[in-house]
Amino acid sequence: MTALPGETPGTVGTDTPEAAEPPAATDAEGPAHAEAPDADESAEATEPAADGTDDAETSSEEPPAGDAPAGDAPAGDASTSASTGEEGEAAAAAALSEAQAELAAQRELREKIAKRKAEKEGPVAAGTKLSGTAADLLAAVRAVESGEKAGAEFFDSPAPAPAPRRAAPAPAGQPPRPAPASAAPVDRTASPEAVDAVRAVLTEGGAPEALARPATGTLGEQAAELLRADPWQLLAVPGVRPEQADGFARALLGAACGPDDGRRTAALVGWLLERAALQGHTALDAEAVRAALAERAVSDPEEAVRIAVEEGVALVFQEGTDPTEPDAAYEEDGEAPAEAETEAEAPEPVQVLLGLDRYALAEESIADGLARLMNACEKGADWAEAAAAAPSPSAAELIRTAATAGLVAHSGGEAARAEPAALIAAARGLGLRALGATHSEDGRRRLAEAVGAPDAAVTLAGLLSNAEGPGRDEDGALALDLLVVLDAPQLDVEGAAVLVEALADGVRLVLSGDPGVLGSAGAGRVFADVLAARACPQVVSRTPDPGPIGELVSGIGIGELTQVEAPGKEVVIVPVRDAGEAVHRTVQLVADSVPRAFSIPAGDTQVITVGHGGAAGTRALNEALKQRLNPGPGRFGGFDPGDRVIHVPAPGRAVPGVVRSADAEGLHLDCGGVPVVVPQERVESAVRHGWALSAHQAAGMRWPAAVVVLPGDAAAGLSRPWVYTAFGRGERHLSVVHGVDQALPHAVAQIPAQERTTRLRPLLEAVPTPDAAS
Repeated sequence: MTALPGETPGTVGTDTPEAAEPPAATDAEGPAHAEAPDADESAEATEPAADGTDDAETSSEEPPAGDAPAGDAPAGDASTSASTGEEGEAAAAAALSEAQAELAAQRELREKIAKRKAEKEGPVAAGTKLSGTAADLLAAVRAVESGEKAGAEFFDSPAPAPAPRRAAPAPAGQPPRPAPASAAPVDRTASPEAVDAVRAVLTEGGAPEALARPATGTLGEQAAELLRADPWQLLAVPGVRPEQADGFARALLGAACGPDDGRRTAALVGWLLERAALQGHTALDAEAVRAALAERAVSDPEEAVRIAVEEGVALVFQEGTDPTEPDAAYEEDGEAPAEAETEAEAPEPVQVLLGLDRYALAEESIADGLARLMNACEKGADWAEAAAAAPSPSAAELIRTAATAGLVAHSGGEAARAEPAALIAAARGLGLRALGATHSEDGRRRLAEAVGAPDAAVTLAGLLSNAEGPGRDEDGALALDLLVVLDAPQLDVEGAAVLVEALADGVRLVLSGDPGVLGSAGAGRVFADVLAARACPQVVSRTPDPGPIGELVSGIGIGELTQVEAPGKEVVIVPVRDAGEAVHRTVQLVADSVPRAFSIPAGDTQVITVGHGGAAGTRALNEALKQRLNPGPGRFGGFDPGDRVIHVPAPGRAVPGVVRSADAEGLHLDCGGVPVVVPQERVESAVRHGWALSAHQAAGMRWPAAVVVLPGDAAAGLSRPWVYTAFGRGERHLSVVHGVDQALPHAVAQIPAQERTTRLRPLLEAVPTPDAAS
C-alpha cells in the first residue's frame, strides 16, 4: 500500500496468518446490501438487522431487479387507448372493473395531495413533444393512473382467462385494501390464536414454524386465511425467497398452481419492487421488471405486469409528460408539418416505471410540501445584523439565504456543520423558534454544543415522534419557525414525507449534509434529488475539514486517494495478508495500540468494516473484540453487562448503547445516557454487538478514533461513498487495516455512488417556485 502513510502505533504482533476464509459479505453501495440476516436466520428475521438493511451475502445470491439494465421501454410494449376497440370500451364503461375499484380506492389515499394540487394555478405543462404511439401510450398510462380505464388496456395482448385473484378490493370510496406482498413490514402484536393458526398452515405447507410470528406481524390477524387463499403472500415476510414461497404453494395447492399463476406473478412483482426499495429505488423500469420475471420462469412477463397493475400491487408511471396538452409539433387537423418530421424533432422514447404506492405517494407529498414551503415564505425579521456577526463567510451566506427562502439546501463536510449551528443561534437571537435535527444522538450532542443551547438540537426520530422538541401547535404542526435538518443524505422518502407534512406554512426548512457520504438506508435519495432539481437556493460551504484526516477525506470526495502528511500519526496504515490477520491486528489496535499512543480508551474507538458476514465482518470482529474487552458467557440472550451494542428501534436507525442488565421486562441498555428497554422477543432481531459496525450504521456519528478494516475479500464492496464515509468517522485518529491492495484507490477513483431510480427529481423540477411565479 503506497497511497497512505504511517505505521501502527505501538507494537503489532506477527502471528501466523490464518487459513483463507470464505468471502466476506460487503456493505456495498445500496442501502440494502449488507445488513440482512444470514440464510439460516431468515426464518426468524422479523426486523432488519443492525441498520435496517440486507446482508450482501443474501443479496449477492441474485442480482436485484434494480441492477438490471434500465432502458427506455419501447412504445410497442403497451397498447394505445384506441387499440382497445369500441366494443371493449363499451364493456369497460358498463361496469366497474376490479382494477378500477382498486385504483378508485387508491385515489382516496391521494385526497390530501390532490387538495393541495388544486390550489395551484394549474397543472404544469408537460409532454408537449410527444406524438404518435408515444403520446397514445402516455394517454393510456395516465388513464390507468386516474382510474378512467382498466389496467388491461395498457397492453397489446388480449387478456387471458382470469387468474386466481386475491381478496376482492374494497368498493370505491372505501379505504384501500393493503397489498401484503408490497406492504411495508409492520410491527404488530400478534394474538396467540392468530400465531397458532398461521403455524398450522405453515406446517401443512412444509414451511418453518418459526415464520409464524413474523408472518402474523406482517400480514395481520387474518394471515392464516390469506396464506391459504394465496400462499405466495408468504413472500411479504422478510427473509422469504421466491423458491421458498413456491415450495409452500405447491404443498398447499398441488396441481392447482403453476409458474404463471396470477397470484404468483403479482406477488413476484411486489417482491421485486420491495427488493429494489432495499437497494434505494422508489421505482423500476418496467422492462427491468419484465426481465427479472422471465428469469423466474414466468412465460409471459408482460401479462404478469398487467395483472400486478390490475391487482394494485404496483402503480405505473410516465414522468414529465401530460396527455392533456396538445402536441406542439402537430397541427389542429392532426397532420404533422414537414419541419416536425426531422430527426432532431423526433419524440424521445417513452420510459415506463413501476412503483409501490407508498413510495409514490411519499414522493408526491414531498414535492407538494416543499413547494408549499417555498411559496409560503415571508421575509419577516431583519437578518442583516445576524449575518454580519456570523463566524465565517459561509455561515453569513447561509443566514442571508435562509432569510429570504422557505427552502434552502446546504452542503459541506464535518467542519461545515458549524454553519447550520450559526444559523440556528442567529434565528434564536431574533426571537424565532429555531431547532436543529440530526440523524443520531451523537450528532444531536455535537450540534447542541456548537449552538451553545441544549434545547437547540434534537434527533429527527425524536422530533417526529414528539419525544423531543417543542411539540405541536393547535393544528398539529411542529411549533417552529425554522428547522435545520443535518445529515440530510440519511433522509429516505417516507421519513421526509412525514417531516414535510409536519411543517406549517411559513416555516423555513434547511436541508444540510455532506453529498459525499452513503445515502439513506431506506428507499429514495431525497437530498440528492433536491440538489439535482435546483428548485431552491443552494449554499455550498467553503470551510474545509481540518487536519490530515480532513485532507484525506476531502481528496476522496473528489476521487483522489492522496498521500497526506501525518506527523502526529493521525492516519496510520496497517498492512495485512488475510482476514485472520485483519481480525488479530484490529483487536490489538483497539485494545492496546491506540489507547497507549493516543490515550483514547477502547470504548471511544469504533471499528468499521465492509459487511456483517465473512471472516472479518462485523460478526467475527465483534466476537473477537468481546472476548478481549468484555469476556462473558452471554447470559442475557448472548449479551453481558458492559457489552457495546447497536440497537435498531426501527429499520434504518442504528443507536449505539451499552448493556446494563436484563430481567423479565427485557434487555436494559444505556443509549447515550438514555435508558432503553428492549423486550425479550425483540432482542435477537433488534440488538447486536457494536464494537464493529458497517459504514451505513456509522453514518451520522463520529468517534475520537476509528479503525477501518479492509480485508482482501471486501474489495467488491468498496466504493467512493463507502470509503469517504468510513474514513471520516474518526475525529483524532484513523487506522486502516489494509488488505485490498490497489482495490482501494481504484474504488475511490472509479466507483462512484450507485444510481437510484426515483421520481422525486422530476416532480420537484415541475413544481412552481416563487421565482417562476414572478
